[in-house]
Amino acid sequence: MKQPLVILTGPTAAGKTKLSIALAKAIDGEIISADSMQVYRHMDIGSAKVRPEEMEGIPHHLIDILDPAEDFNVVRFQSLAKRALKEIYGRNRIPIVTGGTGFYIQALLYDIDFTENQERPEVREKLEALAAEKGAEALYELLKKADPRAAEQVHANNVKRVIRALEYYQLTGKRISEHNEAQQQKESPYNGAYFVLNDERERLYARIDARVDAMLEEGLLEEVKTLQAMGCSRGMVSMQGLGYKELLSHLEGEISLVEAIRILKRDTRHFAKRQLTWFRRERDVIWLNQQDYQYNQERIQSRMLDILKEKRIL
Repeated sequence: MKQPLVILTGPTAAGKTKLSIALAKAIDGEIISADSMQVYRHMDIGSAKVRPEEMEGIPHHLIDILDPAEDFNVVRFQSLAKRALKEIYGRNRIPIVTGGTGFYIQALLYDIDFTENQERPEVREKLEALAAEKGAEALYELLKKADPRAAEQVHANNVKRVIRALEYYQLTGKRISEHNEAQQQKESPYNGAYFVLNDERERLYARIDARVDAMLEEGLLEEVKTLQAMGCSRGMVSMQGLGYKELLSHLEGEISLVEAIRILKRDTRHFAKRQLTWFRRERDVIWLNQQDYQYNQERIQSRMLDILKEKRIL
């Protein structure tokens, strides 16, 4: 029998955290974070990290385990998440993977094989030098020519992922998008339920804007100043996160605070749109449109429990 795996994802600011904790309490579950930023210590406000008092006693995994200077990528996520799964199954509890990084979720759910996707330092160094010399946009143009589908799935400013896709193409002569697609066709080794929590676009965008304002009130600028004082720079993977790179640009004198906030709100809305595009392409997704449940969390949770029973996860 396949082991159970519950996924609760959706665009940023949709309300995943609160629902995931309520669900974990209902099904005796533990939560694995599929978030590329909450893994870092000292990055609490900008990552909208769940606070200890919000966890309500539910164990959370892959939160606060790395320092900001460390790299985090899909291969490392998959390895750490598999380790957490083993521990959770050992306690006869149900894992709930929660977060908005679709590629991480896909890698875990379908056990995507990255062994073919090895790194070669000299190839990466050439691409990094090209990015430093000509900028992120020039590198992105190369990806659009080499692998248009991969380019659709990554933002031009995400230099690490652009380099990774170009590196794979140069090393293997194959497109990383085709490799990933072939891996996605694999049957999942888990008995999974893949929920996507969603909202109407206008409401979601309003929540995003309000969340950014709340983060600033909570001290996001001070958090970025502290990270800067610790030696964190824009070259680090951690500082590429939304909220961090924009405010770092302001602190380095490139843009005003007003402009940094405007860009942050805009780019977060664009990010939510890209997240939804990703989830629409995925197989076996169960959409939870909050307006269909009159924004009643108990009704949404009840629907989830019914589905988990149907799938014999409960």
